[in-house]
Amino acid sequence: MRMWMLDVAREQCVTREHLFRYATETLDAGYDALGLYLEHRFAYPSTPWSHGTGVLTPETIRAVRSEFPSLRLVPFVNLLGHVEGFLYTEPGHRWAEEEMKGLQACPSNPDFVRFAEGILDDTLAIFDDEWVHIGGDETAQLGKCPTCQARVDAHPGDGKAALYSEHFGPLAARVVQAGRTPAVWGDMFLEHPDALAAMPRETVLFDWQYFNGVAETAARLGAHGHRVVGCPALHVYNAAWMHLGPSDENIRQVARDVQALNLEGVCLTTWETTMFSSYDTLLPAVRAARAIMDDPEGAPSLLSAYDSEWANLMGVALNELGGVWGHSRHRHKLKSRMFLYADPFLAGQHHAEEICGPMGDQALALVERAFAATDDEAEKGVALACRSMIEFVRMAHVARLLYAEGQTERAVSALAPTRYLFETLERTAKRTHERIGGSLADIERARRAKAHVETVIQRIRQYGDGSLGYVPAWNVLTHPNFMPHDQASWWIVNSWGRP
Repeated sequence: MRMWMLDVAREQCVTREHLFRYATETLDAGYDALGLYLEHRFAYPSTPWSHGTGVLTPETIRAVRSEFPSLRLVPFVNLLGHVEGFLYTEPGHRWAEEEMKGLQACPSNPDFVRFAEGILDDTLAIFDDEWVHIGGDETAQLGKCPTCQARVDAHPGDGKAALYSEHFGPLAARVVQAGRTPAVWGDMFLEHPDALAAMPRETVLFDWQYFNGVAETAARLGAHGHRVVGCPALHVYNAAWMHLGPSDENIRQVARDVQALNLEGVCLTTWETTMFSSYDTLLPAVRAARAIMDDPEGAPSLLSAYDSEWANLMGVALNELGGVWGHSRHRHKLKSRMFLYADPFLAGQHHAEEICGPMGDQALALVERAFAATDDEAEKGVALACRSMIEFVRMAHVARLLYAEGQTERAVSALAPTRYLFETLERTAKRTHERIGGSLADIERARRAKAHVETVIQRIRQYGDGSLGYVPAWNVLTHPNFMPHDQASWWIVNSWGRP
């Protein structure tokens, strides 16, 4: 099995045209299958209340299967963890393991179990592939609610393993009873190996290891006779664009281990092309990864799949600067603080020192070169987003210094141009959405960031002169929770009240 997985769940709006393009790319690269990681971004017939704008539809799946009959479309659903797209809706919130926290539902809630069975039945009816992936990863909230905790405590051995297997064992059996093959992520079985014994022998385990090979973990997962697929990743979620070197190394090591252990195959995962990234910039790497799967020693590098210097600048040189640009196991902190929390000033609060210093000079020069090195709209958009992050942090830092000196109008003048940055990012996100089905939320993130800048400008003018009897600290004034006359900022001091 040679497959790559498209992360539809992270805000992608995949139309018939987009999925036809992905299908063509997949077959042309020599893959057997395209995995579709769905979560809440699919129009399950049993959950009409969860169909956000632009969800992938059953009609599109059937059209692709008709047009590309040789291509396997493998559905990846989630039936316990990573169901946050359902849990943070009004109908689904009652299933959460913890209210307004995390991404996991309660396996002891019979209504949720019926929901999971409905999702699974929908998937079996719409997708015709032999394999149906039922999720199962990162269920770190096992046993958090009182009912689940009681079940865990009542078990003489690993109670969390029992809780997990009592949920997923019947779901996997439901797939087997339908004449199909269930697949599950392997991480929770590595953490709770007793759960493996309850899974049908037909179950295929997907061993995702993004920073190592799978030699040690796959052997453990296969101890009960289950087949194992090795899963590397393109390192996108933890990068300004992508960490090409670590991605290449990860794919090669997993491919070596799959060959050495004679495992079932390789599934290349891709995650989180949101926050002003775009899937079309990843497709050359996806194509190159296919060759590496078969020839990990001799296949060309991921970098060689790109025609211009853009990929070297954005995927190698920028990352080699280290700091916030360097390779890590964490979601990219600068991007997250800039775009994810509706408060771009967080980026300056945490990263101004390095962005405004020599490292920032080098990063800006590299990104400017990358922008000039390509005529591709998607690549320019990614470089533009990186440049905008750097420029915003720098402009906001100048405004902060002027504000501290009491020069409020000059502070406003320093901050005002940042509104244009977010207007440009909004246009970029719209084009990404039209071109490849990119995130609609990114459009709103740009609008919200611009609106917050305008709010801060008003606050500087209104309160920066000491009219309150004091001058609020910059990080207080720029925070969405700022409240005039709350000089003690009790919303900070009394953090216990926040969700």
